[in-house]
Amino acid sequence: MICVSIPEKQPDVCLQLIQQADMAEIRIDMAQFDTAAVASVFSKSTKPLIATCRPELVPDNERVALLSEAISHGAAYVDVEYEASSDIKQVLIAQAKKYGCKVIISYHNYTNTPSIEDLHAIIDNCFEWGADIAKIATTACSKADSARVLGLYATYQNIVALAMGECGAITRLANIYLGSPFTFAAIDELQKTAPGQFTVAEMNRLLF
Repeated sequence: MICVSIPEKQPDVCLQLIQQADMAEIRIDMAQFDTAAVASVFSKSTKPLIATCRPELVPDNERVALLSEAISHGAAYVDVEYEASSDIKQVLIAQAKKYGCKVIISYHNYTNTPSIEDLHAIIDNCFEWGADIAKIATTACSKADSARVLGLYATYQNIVALAMGECGAITRLANIYLGSPFTFAAIDELQKTAPGQFTVAEMNRLLF
């Protein structure tokens, strides 16, 4: 299943873009949505949505409020950062359970790919904290890094593991065949949200 990452700032346009894929990740932080926009998009969508709000652009208290709004208005998944404080994790996981929303705990490394031992420890922590899905997104500096990330599927279920960057592009395709519940793509070249990301048209051509 292809999940389209959408950073669109206009809620009405965002809802139109959602229809182009099986499911969508709404980048609340990049869209600069307020709670009203979040409520509108998540309540009106007919497709499963992931609520994502990265900390770089949004303060913690505002991020929790925005993600809670998404959960209460129908988000299928909420993405909680691996590095988030225990308090934030507890609040959002409890909110998710209340509304039947699945929890993705996501680890991002924009520099390199950790050792296999470190990756296993990270995934184990995600599930111990209450994740339904553990997301691993590292940066591949070599083919070996990509192979290490894909090798995680031999040990774990309910993970979305991929490597960013040119060397990691293959992981965005191969992970679907190895058991990932979905993989990420962009609507078009202008709306890519991560290095090495394919557009949904490219993904459909390459996968199917």
